[in-house]
Amino acid sequence: MIDRTPQARSALEVFRAFLRLGCLSFGGPIAHLGYFHTEFVERRRWCDEATFAEIVAIAQSMPGPASSQVGFALGLFRAGWLGGLAAWCGFTMPSALLMLAFALGLHLFTGRLGLGIVHGLQLVAVAIVAQAIVSMRKSLAPDAPRMAVALVAAAIAFFAPPSSGTLLAIVAGALLGWLLTCFQQSVDDRHPPSPSEGEGLSFGLPKLAGLLAAATFLALLLVLPLTAKLISAQPQSASSQCLAVFSAFYRTGALVFGGGHVVLPLLENAVVARGWIDQPTFLSGYGAAQALPGPLFTFSAYLGAVIRPTFSPVALSSIALIAIFLPGLLVIVAVLPFWNELRRHPLIQVSLRGVNAAVIGVLVAAFIRPVYSSAVHSVLDIAVASAAFALLVRWKVPPWIVVVSVATFSALVSAI
Repeated sequence: MIDRTPQARSALEVFRAFLRLGCLSFGGPIAHLGYFHTEFVERRRWCDEATFAEIVAIAQSMPGPASSQVGFALGLFRAGWLGGLAAWCGFTMPSALLMLAFALGLHLFTGRLGLGIVHGLQLVAVAIVAQAIVSMRKSLAPDAPRMAVALVAAAIAFFAPPSSGTLLAIVAGALLGWLLTCFQQSVDDRHPPSPSEGEGLSFGLPKLAGLLAAATFLALLLVLPLTAKLISAQPQSASSQCLAVFSAFYRTGALVFGGGHVVLPLLENAVVARGWIDQPTFLSGYGAAQALPGPLFTFSAYLGAVIRPTFSPVALSSIALIAIFLPGLLVIVAVLPFWNELRRHPLIQVSLRGVNAAVIGVLVAAFIRPVYSSAVHSVLDIAVASAAFALLVRWKVPPWIVVVSVATFSALVSAI
């Protein structure tokens, strides 16, 4: 019998919403946050600005794919465990299946027409990120002190190493937020706290679940490499290869901060340096990943399928995909049950002002590089990106229409 409970219906609603975004969210993790903000804060109103900013800040401070962690947390917030899993599956499945198809021989986005489409998607990402910055700044950095925090965070995220820049910017925002206490009275008079600042975030997760998730995260991180090393001394078998792949991709997902393109050098070290995949094969998969919607971590589905020797490309693809996402989801589950207690502390409350402003700074830094710098190369590119921004902000055109329109226009221009 089909479960028709309210939570099951909510989980199905979450799955449909994230499946749609998984098919249309081009542009990388920062652009994904823009899509999430438009869909779940502005359109569906599943949460308010402050709640969304806190979820983003938590995810940006943890290892793993930030946009997938934010989506998982939004699913939890909306419909509990089923909602979290539905959000992850819906958002991940489209690009994972396409990467697997590419690995099995389907060559995507080749030739001038394909390159034109990819370039159009990059220009859409410019508009999406710009829209997120403009929209979120009004509530998260509405005054001069918090704008100053956002600028400092942007500078840190821009100039610091990619592997640690985002985390350092969030930490700096928290410290500067503490210094903003001298402005607290005047700021509170002009900008009263949002409801979420008083009520806290409710995800329905018991503390025991958080402790178990933290223990599982650490146990897998420590035990998997040792076990894989012991088994590798035995004759090559399907089980030993599965364990080695799971260990390599789990460790990669557990040690990368910021997600997105930051994971690429770690993945290259995990699969190319081991001799599992050659460099051209690795780079061809990375090129295909740029043309697809959804999280870049689904690149792992391609890598798992092309690892050699292999007994089952589909099985290893699934193992690599789950392994690289699992640590990021575990740390989110580990933190969320304790977040409300942490946020009630006076020091945390004042620091959250700076953290929220730092989120804007991180978005600004990512907008400059790599989003804008990698996509805009001519006056025409500036015009197209500006037109897409106007369609999104001024005329409130649905993002998927803007994506299709700009990609089509760019493909036609490339074909001329």
